[in-house]
Amino acid sequence: MLKSNSKKSALKEREGVSAPEITSNNAILKIKERRKQKKSTLDLVSAILKGNITALSQSITLVESKNTKHLEQANNIIKACLPHANQSVRIGITGVPGVGKSTFIESFGSYLTGIGKKVAVLAVDPSSSLTKGSILGDKTRMEDLVKDKNAFIRPSPSGTSLGGVARKTRESIILCEAAGFDTIIIETVGVGQSETAVHSMVDFFLLLKLAGAGDELQGIKRGIIEMADAIAINKADGDNAKRAKMAKVEFNRALHMYPIKASNWQPKVVTCSAIKNDGIEAIYTMIAKYLELTVSNNYFYSKRNEQNKFWLIQTIEEQIKSDFFSNPKIKIALQKQLQLIENNETTPFVAAEYLLSIK
Repeated sequence: MLKSNSKKSALKEREGVSAPEITSNNAILKIKERRKQKKSTLDLVSAILKGNITALSQSITLVESKNTKHLEQANNIIKACLPHANQSVRIGITGVPGVGKSTFIESFGSYLTGIGKKVAVLAVDPSSSLTKGSILGDKTRMEDLVKDKNAFIRPSPSGTSLGGVARKTRESIILCEAAGFDTIIIETVGVGQSETAVHSMVDFFLLLKLAGAGDELQGIKRGIIEMADAIAINKADGDNAKRAKMAKVEFNRALHMYPIKASNWQPKVVTCSAIKNDGIEAIYTMIAKYLELTVSNNYFYSKRNEQNKFWLIQTIEEQIKSDFFSNPKIKIALQKQLQLIENNETTPFVAAEYLLSIK
């Protein structure tokens, strides 16, 4: 009997051990609630200017949000950060999927932090047009750079914005600059018209190519090459080294057929191997020469001004579009017009004209 009572007593004691777990869970819930509490604009701006990565990430999340209150706070944060921005070099990097953009950026970014630079990478991942889902795998691919205290990597889903460029990448640049990052790298998904959008927000545009892989961008090659300030033929190692050298000669010939750029810069072609860190320093040296030239002839500043004007028009267009589709009358009328189109009772053009006439 004593043994039986002893066992019962022991069981009761074990049951009592769960009490601290409940307390622990409550404490975790309280911590999560505190994190969810809205931080003031002043607190976030102050932390960003001190280089606080958490505050920077939170602010970019507000910028990317579709919530009206979040956007209002984000706009106030951007306005406060603007006087502390525009002190960086903005580099756009594009290329077809599989060209090695993430590997190149990690190698290039690590080189930059190694010479004392602070690097922010705004990497845009492809979103599914059906589910709107995104892999956001850049942090996984850039294993070393993500651990670097002088680097910040922000993957953002491209959503439905033009050419896969994240809807608020431009504003994110300002926040990163205010946080003290002197080099901003913007990676495109490498499809559609993303190159055009990125070109409108960077100082130097680098096109990554592969030798011997065929030209997947044959149809729009001219437009992209015209925008590029340099072409880097990646994966120029092993058996591919010879093909890379031949591709370099071919691209150099092609570039000399284009008119001289307004910057007076003759685009260069280089070879590199991001996985072996070959040619990375040469690319940085080339970008430094470009900046020296464009700053001296004032093209750098005039281009920034033109980009700001472009951003103004784009922002107005986005806002008009947002206001239009958020109008309750439009929402109702749009569904009716879509049904009429489905029933072949109207055309898209007549429906659009009707919707635009709604006050």
